[in-house]
Amino acid sequence: MYKTRGKKGLFDAQFNNEQLSGMGNPLETVSKVIDFVLFRPLLEAKLLNKDKKNNAGAKPFDVVLMFKIIIL
Repeated sequence: MYKTRGKKGLFDAQFNNEQLSGMGNPLETVSKVIDFVLFRPLLEAKLLNKDKKNNAGAKPFDVVLMFKIIIL
């Protein structure tokens, strides 16, 4: 339903998370404090255009991801 964020290998996400955690990733702390997924129903209800005539055009980015970008 949403755009993908590039091709990743089987263990790429795990290695990336371990490397960022080792460096002290401040976004992990924010993710532990704020549950952004809680906002998904409201964001999808207000922001997604569900009255499209056809499926032409680019897929939208994930609404929670865009909300995180705006907030942070």
